[in-house]
Amino acid sequence: MTEHVLTRIANRTGIITLDRPKALNSLSLDMVRALTATLLAWREHAGIDAVVIASTSEKALCAGGDIRFFHEAGKATPQTGSPLLEDFFTEEYALNHLIHFYPKPYIALMDGVVMGGGMGIAQGGPDCGLRIVTERSKIAMPEVNIGLFPDVGGSHFLSHAPGRLGHYLGVTGVTIGAADAIYVGLADVFVPAAQLDALRALIESTPGAELPGAIRAFAAPFAPDAGELAAQREAIDRHFGADSVAAVMASLETDASPFAHKTLATMRQRSPLMMSVTREMLVRGASLGVADCLRMERSLVRRTFEHGEVLEGVRALVIDKDNTPQWKPPLLADVTPEMVAWFFAPVWPAHAHPLRDLRDS
Repeated sequence: MTEHVLTRIANRTGIITLDRPKALNSLSLDMVRALTATLLAWREHAGIDAVVIASTSEKALCAGGDIRFFHEAGKATPQTGSPLLEDFFTEEYALNHLIHFYPKPYIALMDGVVMGGGMGIAQGGPDCGLRIVTERSKIAMPEVNIGLFPDVGGSHFLSHAPGRLGHYLGVTGVTIGAADAIYVGLADVFVPAAQLDALRALIESTPGAELPGAIRAFAAPFAPDAGELAAQREAIDRHFGADSVAAVMASLETDASPFAHKTLATMRQRSPLMMSVTREMLVRGASLGVADCLRMERSLVRRTFEHGEVLEGVRALVIDKDNTPQWKPPLLADVTPEMVAWFFAPVWPAHAHPLRDLRDS
């Protein structure tokens, strides 16, 4: 398996601990496979009533997929021909589906950085998920910053966020803290970092079947500092309710507030094409179940590597670190509806889709 995924059982709770601190627990294919194998084995395990996922590092639960690997695999072979990339995204999205519909409580300690693929392994569905944040939590779906789109189920959990909050988070890729994560519906309870040792002791001493209730009771006295999104909700819903990314930016340009100026500056750094693809994906995702959202994302990610935008984004921000990606096209005005529609054209016939067997249950 991998030395970066540690597992044990304590008091009828299966505990998964990510241990790749130098990479902020970025997910490799081996880690995805280890997580999947563990959760499949524990799904029917008679001695396990709940699952907890955490990290050995206070800096991050998981910073996402290993984007250096994406770049190396994408450049080493023709952009649509890397079997390692194909395997990674197929297996990662299948893992996200497994977590969303897990039949036992799935408790994620979202301390530190939780971004991209890290969100995918933290977002248990409404019937199983319990998501804990701290004042150190840094939560984002920042993929547009590297020429990708918010995947790992983002087309579902962002499109189902209240109002246009999910559109704001997906199209801008901004980072939020604990209060905003709870407000958006991407986290459930807040526990101060100073109380994490006591929380871990509670996890060890509480039978798995009783753990969700015990954690909620433990967290009840605590509340995070105020966030920003509730105060900006009216502006976000108004601006991001526009019918295109260009219209969103035009709306923001009429707003003299610091929030609007900051949001515009952020969007001007992102891939114009992938902001547009992201918005279209969220519109479509709002009417789809989890399985269909993941199938849509799996096709989109193939198209994104085929186009090459993500390779350029990773090059500029992670490999060369010049922070000057050469987006194609470079201007939002040059993004056409046909360019966006191409990303949503079927890659496989339905019977051959690599995630064809996923169901919403």
